[in-house]
Amino acid sequence: MTPKDKRRLKIKKRIRKRISGTAERPRMSIFRSNKSIYVQLVDDIQGHTLASAYSGELSSKSATKEVAFEVGKKIAEKAKDKGIEAVVFDRNGYLYHGKVKAIADGAREGGLVL
Repeated sequence: MTPKDKRRLKIKKRIRKRISGTAERPRMSIFRSNKSIYVQLVDDIQGHTLASAYSGELSSKSATKEVAFEVGKKIAEKAKDKGIEAVVFDRNGYLYHGKVKAIADGAREGGLVL
């Protein structure tokens, strides 16, 4: 494990101590790899994933900011279908910059309240 990964996991633990998702306001968890971007809406009380979206669902196979924005809009659309209006944003230890910010902006444009 690289020092960068250790730092991210340390930040992730600190964030997860404070936030938790419910069925009414689930946690929007983000994971990004070099090739893909994944977003889940998680009910931590029940331990269920309510909705998910990833960059592979779209026509593009790369993980750019534009694709991240579209993934944010896609998760907002799926949340609306399930009757979810607001979420708790979990950046999962990543900096709120670039692709992570693009996901949040796309979700806001799609109608989710973060």
